[in-house]
Amino acid sequence: MPKVNFEKLIFDTPRFMWHVIFWVIYTSFFAIVYGSFEEDYSRQFQHVWLDAIVQIPAVYLVLYGLMPKLLFKGKYGRFFGALLVIILIFSALDWFVYVVIQKPLLWPEDFSEPVLWNVRKIFKTTAKIYPVVVLAIVSKWFKYWYREQKNNQQLAEEKLQAELNFLKAQIHPHFLFNTLNNLYALTLKGSKDAPEVVLKLSDLLNYMLYECSADIVSLEKEVKLVDDYILLEKIRYGDRLEVNFNKSADIGDIQLAPLMILPFVENAFKHGVSEELDKSWISIGLHRKGELLTLKVENSKTIQHEQDDHFEYKKGIGLKNVKRRLEILYPEGYSLDIHQSHESFLVVLKLNLKGH
Repeated sequence: MPKVNFEKLIFDTPRFMWHVIFWVIYTSFFAIVYGSFEEDYSRQFQHVWLDAIVQIPAVYLVLYGLMPKLLFKGKYGRFFGALLVIILIFSALDWFVYVVIQKPLLWPEDFSEPVLWNVRKIFKTTAKIYPVVVLAIVSKWFKYWYREQKNNQQLAEEKLQAELNFLKAQIHPHFLFNTLNNLYALTLKGSKDAPEVVLKLSDLLNYMLYECSADIVSLEKEVKLVDDYILLEKIRYGDRLEVNFNKSADIGDIQLAPLMILPFVENAFKHGVSEELDKSWISIGLHRKGELLTLKVENSKTIQHEQDDHFEYKKGIGLKNVKRRLEILYPEGYSLDIHQSHESFLVVLKLNLKGH
């Protein structure tokens, strides 16, 4: 049996139809209740329909006049004042309809002559007006509130999506700048590896500019991106760089947000290799345990950083960028720890794959 989308049903059904349904149910309910007392349903249906002649304009005057102009604009005092006046006016009108039409038509056997402007009766007649008016106000207010909540939610989602797009786009020039620097260094040295760097760079940019536009990508592609990036850096730094990348064999079916791993690897090269003249090393581990993905990136500390106690490894566009993206995409599904010892920096990212 197909699942019914009640939200679509409620909001896509023509408004006119819902109003007709409401008035049919409302009048039928009271006609049946009052008719059961007198065993005279025909007369009670006529009675509630004649009352509805007065109730209907009162309801729509409030719904489409007072509420949009006063209530939805926060003018509560004026709204409730005008509402009271409308209820009193239409109560007087309903009493007039009773004296002039209903009593002669439905209760001709009652020979008492009601006073046309009986204030006590008019106030008593408000019981016929204000319940349906209040019911209509509550219904429209709920609908208004619901739409506002949906609109606010949509705006918030669009804002987050715009921020994500900006953050993702920010990685591209940042990454390109770093890689072009590598290529520049190789061309200065006249390295025979420069053509291979250009080819790898082309593959990387193709992935980042086109395939990364998706909300999620396979971890396998992200790993290949990191492998290619490591290869470029190895070409640049040669023998003075040692890189180990250990990864689980069961990560091929994992899906995650794009460009979540590369910024940590980039950061390790930036702070662990580029300023080091002696032998340096980077160790990368990517492991899966059930729905938990753990990334560990550790790099040797440069001499400069060993002497600078105030150095902040957390600085830089790449790391700030990915931390913000994690907050948006995995708000309850990640932990990120950065440790430093006398010899190294260590980043540990734990990602709950169900959190996206």
